Amino acid sequence: MDLKALIEPIVALAEEAGRAILEVYSTDFDVQSKADESPLTQADLASHRRIAAGLDKLTPDVPVISEEAGLPDFAERSSWSTYWLIDPLDGTKEFVNRNGEFTVNIALIDNNRPVLGVVYVPVHDKTYVGCEGVGAERREGDAAPQKIGVSASCGDTVRVVGSRSHRGASLDAYLAALGEYDMVPMGSSLKFCVVAEGGADIYPRLGPTSEWDTAAAQAVVEQAGGSVVTLDGKPMKYNAKDDILNPHFFVIGAADRDWLALLRESD
Repeated sequence: MDLKALIEPIVALAEEAGRAILEVYSTDFDVQSKADESPLTQADLASHRRIAAGLDKLTPDVPVISEEAGLPDFAERSSWSTYWLIDPLDGTKEFVNRNGEFTVNIALIDNNRPVLGVVYVPVHDKTYVGCEGVGAERREGDAAPQKIGVSASCGDTVRVVGSRSHRGASLDAYLAALGEYDMVPMGSSLKFCVVAEGGADIYPRLGPTSEWDTAAAQAVVEQAGGSVVTLDGKPMKYNAKDDILNPHFFVIGAADRDWLALLRESD
């Protein structure tokens, strides 16, 4: 599969989905509940329908997993070497709270790894792209794409990005072990993108996420020179087990500190 040739169609598809989201965002939208009681809006479904239809035309033989379409049995999907993994609206709570920190995530997974990822931020008309063999870039409106990369090193004050909606005792203990730090709360997969463009050194995620929450942004981080590793230091994988939940992980930009060793010290 020609990954480079897929970039523009997938960016266009993410932007189309983003426009559908903004149509709902500008109204007094209704909020329903999913089985797990997370909010579900018309925007999630409108975005899903556009992405699913577009992928079906673009790559009709490649399976799709979407947060809004249910999860195929592992017996079926374990045989897939390549598939699309999408979150039509990541950060629904941020959408409901109208703070603009929500994204459209489209990733291509190949052999358990995200090799192409597009993260679109509808409110700011900003797109992050990570593509194996091409690198990582940020696009804003009609401006020319800009190459992005993670920070080369960490300064005296560690720049941490973390969830706006989810925080727990484990993260607080880890932050205490860091020494001097500056914590920036943020929603959705934007946290990965801030690390990818050098705006933060580390994003420790010591709480629950699902694979569709992280895949596209992981591609951006990795192609920007960073890493996304589980607590054993190994790269985070996809479609390797029955459930869709991720283990706890770290998104690492600046690699001049042993972030995992600090985690062990905080236990």
